[in-house]
Amino acid sequence: QVQLVESGGGSVQAGGSLRLSCAASGHTYNTYSMAWFRQAPGKEREGVAALYSGASGTYVPDSVKGRFTISQDSANNTLYLRMNSLKPEDTAMYYCAVAVGWAPLNRHDEFKYWGQGTQVTVSS
Repeated sequence: QVQLVESGGGSVQAGGSLRLSCAASGHTYNTYSMAWFRQAPGKEREGVAALYSGASGTYVPDSVKGRFTISQDSANNTLYLRMNSLKPEDTAMYYCAVAVGWAPLNRHDEFKYWGQGTQVTVSS
C-alpha cells in the first residue's frame, strides 16, 4: 500500500517561495507517475506538475511554468514542488499523488494514491 505524506505548506506573501515535500512509502512500481495537484474552495482539482519514471521526464502546465518545479530524491523516496513568485491565486490545498504507469496530469482520476494535502496560503 502506497502512503504519501505532504509537508511544507504555510502562509507566505505574494512573491515569496515555498517548497513542498511528499514522503512516499510502500511504492514499488517500476513505471509510475507522480504529481502535485491543488484545489481551492469551490474550484476543480488542478494538476500543477508531474514527474514520470524512466526517461519520461517532467511536465508543468503553462499556468505555472517558470514558477513551479517538480523534482525527486529517489534515495529518500521524496517528491518536491518548488514554488517561486507565488501569487494569491496559488492559494489552495496541495496534494501529492501517484499513478501506476503513465497518467496525464489532466486526469486526476487516474492517480490511485493520494496524500492528505498541505495548505498553501498566499497573501497580497
